[in-house]
Amino acid sequence: MELLTVNNVWMMICTGLVFLMHLGFGLLEIGLTRQKNTINILFKNVFILTTGLLLYYLVGFNLMYPPGETFNGVLGFGGFGLEAPLDAAGSLDVAYNEGYTYWTDFLFQGMFAATAATIVSGAVAERMKLVPFMIFTVIYVGLIYPIAGSWFWGGGFLKTLETPFYDFAGSTLVHSVGGWAALVAVILLGPRIGKFVDGKAQAIPGHSIPLATAGVILLWFGWFGFNGGSVLSADPGLTSITLVNTCLAAAAGGFIAFIVSTVMYKNYDLTMYLNGILGGLVGITAGADVMSPIESIMIGSIAGAIIVFGISLVDKVKVDDPVGAIAVHLICGIWGTLAVGIFGSLAGGAQFVSQLVGVASYAAICIPSAFIILFIMKVAGGIRVSEKEEFEGLDSYEHGMSAYPDFRLNEH
Repeated sequence: MELLTVNNVWMMICTGLVFLMHLGFGLLEIGLTRQKNTINILFKNVFILTTGLLLYYLVGFNLMYPPGETFNGVLGFGGFGLEAPLDAAGSLDVAYNEGYTYWTDFLFQGMFAATAATIVSGAVAERMKLVPFMIFTVIYVGLIYPIAGSWFWGGGFLKTLETPFYDFAGSTLVHSVGGWAALVAVILLGPRIGKFVDGKAQAIPGHSIPLATAGVILLWFGWFGFNGGSVLSADPGLTSITLVNTCLAAAAGGFIAFIVSTVMYKNYDLTMYLNGILGGLVGITAGADVMSPIESIMIGSIAGAIIVFGISLVDKVKVDDPVGAIAVHLICGIWGTLAVGIFGSLAGGAQFVSQLVGVASYAAICIPSAFIILFIMKVAGGIRVSEKEEFEGLDSYEHGMSAYPDFRLNEH
């Protein structure tokens, strides 16, 4: 019982850290976009968190972790709501898991669920209608994410491959799931007005780099819970090396992104530095528990370089991603997942093939599902605001308020 208590307290702390990541996402997104859309972005992030938890309670948890008798490895459902396992005396069964209780399990996983839609929020910022975004969030977080998650974390077919697929904390299961949807969404939406002029990408500066920086530091801090909690216990050795690997990959990702972007663009670009840190974090997330420190630095370093070239590639193909979500979460998510087959204790040809199968499987569910949801709404009523509304800003149009109002006293 004492060990369970220690493990459970650690898991609850990690749950709080992952919860804090949603503030980090919000600050990053508003910092890298224009002032006139701040309320809109924050509203979406609050909506994602509140509805995400309610949906995960209603259907998501039991879709992601269905009982074995209802699960064919692809789709299963354990019923609506939560039904805690009870012992013979009718009390909460503490033998549910040696690392944490049933309730902690639900809340920790619920925090992860909302993250996938938050990734999409930043990519579609400044030009997507609010109601279609909310509908998309309800369907994608409520149904698509937990079904996809069950394929590995719920004991589905990717877990039962001859050489099982491996994704420790969600490079693919969380970040690529959000990244694929973000890619589909921005293609269907089209670029912001003024982003591409005569075929060339134009910078649209964010209104507060200090807020973006604070957001990234909060996200890094939250990753202590994201990866540290994915140990699923307070095991001192495994938790410690996981956090060391996480931090080294983040540091390497930021530093290499800074070096590469400086060489390429001849300026010290803080936004590249920040996204490099996030790229390193996403890259190490799939294998943070099976890598050595030097391998983690290598994975993070490659992720940092990927960020610079990935953001450049996104611009070259005329896809508008205001916050770099596609490079950070999709491309680095794929890299981190494949890295499990190249580095660490699981490395090998068979493992690499299984990692490829996993990446392809998630692309196969995320791309069509995101496209169908968004395309139907685009045809039915549109998913993009008008040109006039985009110029005025979504805060004024969608919310009738400003994030930074004029506080001068009215003169009489």
